[in-house]
Amino acid sequence: MADGHITYTSENLTGAVLERIRGDADPRIQQVMTALIRHVHDFVREVELTPEEWEQGVGFLTELGRWCDDKRQEVILLSDILGVSMLVDAIAHRTHASVSETTVLGPFHRENPPPMKNGENMSPGVEGEPLEVEVRILDADGNPLEGAQVDVWHTSPDGFYDSQLGEEHNMRGRFVTGPDGLVAFPTVMPASYPVPHDGPVGRVLAAMGRGPMRPTHVHFWIKKPGYRDLITHIFKDGDPYLHEDAVFGVKASLVTDWDEPKKQGRPAKLTYEFRIPKADADTNAAKD
Repeated sequence: MADGHITYTSENLTGAVLERIRGDADPRIQQVMTALIRHVHDFVREVELTPEEWEQGVGFLTELGRWCDDKRQEVILLSDILGVSMLVDAIAHRTHASVSETTVLGPFHRENPPPMKNGENMSPGVEGEPLEVEVRILDADGNPLEGAQVDVWHTSPDGFYDSQLGEEHNMRGRFVTGPDGLVAFPTVMPASYPVPHDGPVGRVLAAMGRGPMRPTHVHFWIKKPGYRDLITHIFKDGDPYLHEDAVFGVKASLVTDWDEPKKQGRPAKLTYEFRIPKADADTNAAKD
């Protein structure tokens, strides 16, 4: 072999690939790609990936793309079931105990839900067990926030979101808080449900011996100028899937007892106080 040539091996290939990253590349690109290349190479070495398995992996990623459309995002679903979505969320929203915890947005949020007023039924025409919802939007110190936009959505009693049933909006609404920070309305009890598992991500779940179920919950997305957005769920205590949520979205502070009023003969009720910090609190928290 002529002088100056090199043979790449399992021992020296990673370093050679990393050296190809130009020194004048964007610093964040350098950081992210260096870590990505190093971890991917370490993974291949650790499991001693075979050429046949590599081909299967390429085919799997190609199939993921084919399953994506304007109503389904299979790549995000893969991120969800691997816990990556929640890890990104946890890193981005390290908070103090005085503010409410976040969780994943989920694939069923819809833009421009119907505007609603307190007391208006959020699930007209949907039959099911009644559920009263009463939440307050507060700042980090517990003061009510007026003019906060609160998007709310949940499944039907059969475990389907409206977007899975058709184009009509139902079981979702957009509220705006008054001086007391209150949002209150009747709806129907949602249900636990499976994430889409008829595609490639479903096969991954099955291969790992995992189920696709998510526990019963109601989604909230809270916005107010000058404050940090809060995207979260409130989960129903006692749901059988709380400890095996397919997307790892459950947090202890977000689990509440909706059935307590039923002991006094009243409808089930979800109550919660959401606390959101000012937007500049993110910068201050990063310095702590």
